[in-house]
Amino acid sequence: MFCKNCGNEVENGAKFCGVCGAAVTPAPAPEAPAASQPTAKKSTKSYLAAGLLGIFLGAFGVHNFYLGFTGKAIAQLLITVLSCFALSPVSGIWGVIEGILYLCKSNGFTTDADGNELVD
Repeated sequence: MFCKNCGNEVENGAKFCGVCGAAVTPAPAPEAPAASQPTAKKSTKSYLAAGLLGIFLGAFGVHNFYLGFTGKAIAQLLITVLSCFALSPVSGIWGVIEGILYLCKSNGFTTDADGNELVD
């Protein structure tokens, strides 16, 4: 501890400064940091864009590229392209279903790949 009057070091528990005689007030106990609740950040990406991309371009995984889910997006793109579009209905239906779930703000379809909440 230090004296607020003269700045000299004072022993812990002392009531007066040994140099200037000023009364020493104990330093307040440090406050515990307030527990902060983790808040979801808002994304710059929207439900509407993700839903419409899923419905119209879902066979190519465009909505997943848009949201940052590159693994799913590449899977949809490869299913469509490597099958010479023979399996495009499969990834197309997959995209339409995900697009509708984004438009309905279904549970599990409310954030982008970084965990940020999508905006309206």
